[in-house]
Amino acid sequence: MVTLTKAPPTAPAAPPKRARRRLSQDWQLYSLAVLPLLFFAVFRYAPMVGNVIAFRRFRPGGSMFGDDWVGLRYVRMFLADPTFWQVFTNTLIIGALTLIVCFPLPIVLALLLNEVRIKRLKGFVQSVSYLPHFLSVVIVAGMVGQLLSVDGTVNALAGTEIPFLQRPEWFRTIYVSSEVWQTVGWGTILYLAALTTLDEELYDAAKIDGAGRLRQTWHVTLPGIRPTMITLLILNIGTFMAVGFEKILLLYNPLTYPTADVIPTYLYRLGVVSGNFSYGAAIGLFEALIGLILVFSANTISRRTVGTSLW
Repeated sequence: MVTLTKAPPTAPAAPPKRARRRLSQDWQLYSLAVLPLLFFAVFRYAPMVGNVIAFRRFRPGGSMFGDDWVGLRYVRMFLADPTFWQVFTNTLIIGALTLIVCFPLPIVLALLLNEVRIKRLKGFVQSVSYLPHFLSVVIVAGMVGQLLSVDGTVNALAGTEIPFLQRPEWFRTIYVSSEVWQTVGWGTILYLAALTTLDEELYDAAKIDGAGRLRQTWHVTLPGIRPTMITLLILNIGTFMAVGFEKILLLYNPLTYPTADVIPTYLYRLGVVSGNFSYGAAIGLFEALIGLILVFSANTISRRTVGTSLW
């Protein structure tokens, strides 16, 4: 009598074997990621090692990682510096104004463009609104300087001689306005792409229920692009502290320091121009930590309240 025994089930392939199989099958696709990963490794992660000089005394010509360990000396220095707190306040105010004004405007513009049915008009508006994004920050700052100088276009049209760029109370308005002009059009691209993925049957159902265009926008369009909105909001919050360094550096001057000087420009003057690299590294590390906390906080709040997050 022959006894039949059931063969044991075949064990799934081990994870390393599956990974090697996928790598051998799709090596062309994986090879495309080599250069981006190399770029981030060399220009993003490797320089982080230099943050050690925030806790060591760095002297030009000495060790690349500093000579003497000083601990939190430089951290205590900028925390006790009243100028730093003025700069920190300016950074928060300019960052908040930029986020409040520049974040919702691309959404509004994308919704308006989505309602345009004339293709030529829609293409013209898109081209005109996208164009400023491709201009160099130097060119934009030069244009702002020409328009707002004492003998510039604005004063000529208004019949006044107001030195806009020399008055601290005008700087934040000038900066945020230039950011709106330069970035809002380009910011609509992702929202317009998200709008194309919405199901037309949802709009048909809303019409059957008697919803007008505004109610369709509120109940169908905005919920449909909410994941894109939340993702971009979290990314914008992550760069909250790193306000436009180049543009501020080109537009501000000692007369506007009370409202224009921000952490990146303050760090540049102290760390690079004055050669106090350890002090500048400590300030930069403080700024980076705040940005990291903001990103994690925004992501956590978004995940728990809205259900959408980066991770």
